[in-house]
Amino acid sequence: MAEEKKKPAPKKKEAKPEAAAAAPAEKAVSKPDEKGASKPAEEKSAKKGAPAAGAPVAEAPKPADAAVIPAAPTAAELLGEDAGAKKVIKAKHAKNISVGIANILATFNNTQVSITDVHGNLIGWSTAGRVGFKGSRKSTAYAAQQVAQDAARQAMAHGMKEVEVRVKGPGSGRESAIRALQAIGLEISAIKDVTPVPHNGCRPRKKRRV
Repeated sequence: MAEEKKKPAPKKKEAKPEAAAAAPAEKAVSKPDEKGASKPAEEKSAKKGAPAAGAPVAEAPKPADAAVIPAAPTAAELLGEDAGAKKVIKAKHAKNISVGIANILATFNNTQVSITDVHGNLIGWSTAGRVGFKGSRKSTAYAAQQVAQDAARQAMAHGMKEVEVRVKGPGSGRESAIRALQAIGLEISAIKDVTPVPHNGCRPRKKRRV
């Protein structure tokens, strides 16, 4: 038998140097992130900013007395009652009178509110001067509102719940005093105007001489 001639193994094709150089370059370049910065650039910047492995890390200095930041007020606190508003506290020796009469005297210079029982016995009173107003501010509508609230708190401390309002005088605090009584929690059963009106029945005062 004739010996079969062994065919020489085919030589492998050598990769071109240009293709070999391009392949590692593609591996080195990574896809950019959504923001546009490539990951290798971020890694380099992180390495630059990071301290050495053995270097000690400097801690930020802590203040001796840290400032306490107050908590922001909630919506319930903002929409609730005023913090400065006085609460009605029951009096030590309460008279337990639920129905009474609120007399409002509103003049051009002052406003007075007095609350009595149905027989005329005084329970609570207040004036613009007692509340803290002076001069021309005593005749304002705001002063009348504060006066009515002060007198109403005194009466409500004795159990007052319902009042009949009697208004006297042409002052500017007539309506605001009535509204203040209603706003503080008193039930108004009736409103009467008892301003005295001349009817030519009495002799007038003698003429003023200057």
